[in-house]
Amino acid sequence: MILSNTSDAVTTLTLSHPPVNAISEAWVRAFDAKLDELAGGPRCAVLHIRSDQKVFCAGADLKEMRERMDMRDGADRMYAYVASIQRLYARIERLPQVVLAEIGGAAMGGGFELALACDLRIAANEAKVGLPEARLGLIPGAGGTQRLTRLCGPALAKRLILGAEVLDGATAAALGVVHWAAPRAELAARAAETAKRIADLPAAALAASKACIAAACEPGRGGYTDELEFTRSLLTNPETQKRVTAFLAGAAEPSIQTKSGAAR
Repeated sequence: MILSNTSDAVTTLTLSHPPVNAISEAWVRAFDAKLDELAGGPRCAVLHIRSDQKVFCAGADLKEMRERMDMRDGADRMYAYVASIQRLYARIERLPQVVLAEIGGAAMGGGFELALACDLRIAANEAKVGLPEARLGLIPGAGGTQRLTRLCGPALAKRLILGAEVLDGATAAALGVVHWAAPRAELAARAAETAKRIADLPAAALAASKACIAAACEPGRGGYTDELEFTRSLLTNPETQKRVTAFLAGAAEPSIQTKSGAAR
């Protein structure tokens, strides 16, 4: 259902639940279990979430949804189901690792809400993303209204959610809903390259930066004190000390002059 592999400080979670990576109760439990493994596993700076299906994630499991709606306490069961997805996505958002979503195919409803819970998103130009729940008389209740509004502001969030609008990857990138778009044939390589580039940075600095950015998004808080405390902590980190020392040593070296007087 969800495959995992760790290499060079990048853990890749591959959604593998044919045919459309539908979000079932079992899927939520499986994802939570993978995050448990991540916490106790090898060093990881980046979590890369992708799919081996034609779609990234199509949202709710319709079979389970029908079964719940047919039950006498269907509304309560749906409430509990959506709450479990909310908790999972909040957990992903709070991870110290940088989380990258590689969207190769459709990411609709809860599937796009998963991508919104990630720090970074790269999509195929041809992919389709959207929160079309209003068509069913519902809302994007697994965090979609909140994260999309924080990401792109209320004006664009209203356009996309109230209009149940579906975007292709290229348009989503132009609007800032995803960070990058690429032709589908190049997507996997671009995503892997991005994950590796970020994973080469110090994990402690990445985690601290994520925490400070999160603090900036909390109403009435701000993260200036957080910045100072993380700076103090990082200055005692051996990897930080090594990198800063090497940088200062390089900056202190005199320029080598060529015969023309220009520095090399």
